[in-house]
Amino acid sequence: MSGEIRRTGGGVVVGARRMWVAVVIGGMVLGVFGVSGCGGARADEAQVERKAFGFRGETLVVDADDSELVLVPADVKDVEVSRQVEGWVVMGNGPAPVWKLEHGTLTLRVECDALVSDCAARHEVRVPRGVAVTVRDGNGDVTAEGFRTALKVTSDNGTVTVRDAAGPVDVRSDNGDVRVEGATSKSVVARSANGEIRLALRAVPDRVEAVTDNGDIAVELPRGTTRYAVRAGSENGEVKVEVPAGERSGHVVKAHSDNGQVTVRGAN
Repeated sequence: MSGEIRRTGGGVVVGARRMWVAVVIGGMVLGVFGVSGCGGARADEAQVERKAFGFRGETLVVDADDSELVLVPADVKDVEVSRQVEGWVVMGNGPAPVWKLEHGTLTLRVECDALVSDCAARHEVRVPRGVAVTVRDGNGDVTAEGFRTALKVTSDNGTVTVRDAAGPVDVRSDNGDVRVEGATSKSVVARSANGEIRLALRAVPDRVEAVTDNGDIAVELPRGTTRYAVRAGSENGEVKVEVPAGERSGHVVKAHSDNGQVTVRGAN
């Protein structure tokens, strides 16, 4: 569990350079001790481990949790993973990292099972070019960059960022922002239950769909004479449409927020 402090009948006091933990069970103090360090565990300061997994499929599924996740296509034969894991636990086990690839699914986990824990992890996945990717992420930010194949990312809790995509993009987050930057994709679908959606496209799309229950939406389209069939709305927020309109256009843009501002405009 990344950056988690658990409290069970005890107290935690965080200072500038030291964390003191008092564990109380049954009304009795079992121990008081200090843990050195500034702030929480940082995965980017941990030692890098690398492993290659043989893969010959057309679609890779990545099942990740409790980790920052970065995905890029590369000129490689196998799926190559580098990981960094850092943290500590009190009265428990961990951090215990798991990485495996079975039946087309790459599983990435870091388990911290303890009364008190502070764990962080980062995984970078290099995917053979031409392989489509589906990501199921439980907790942690996800970044995918440079894919020309279909890309689908679902996150329970975390910001999802897609950069320079050319294939179809389908991105969803239950709790976190969604960002698509520099895409030339013909189809972009972005949804968030609680978070902002920002889409910046470098080529004229055929279909854009952006929906959030709670958050602003900003869709930037290439400037020019292309007309768009835009359906934009908000239950509670201002709506601005600043692109050429054409109800019968084959370039359809849907943007809706239950609570937030919606803007569809030409790129600066």
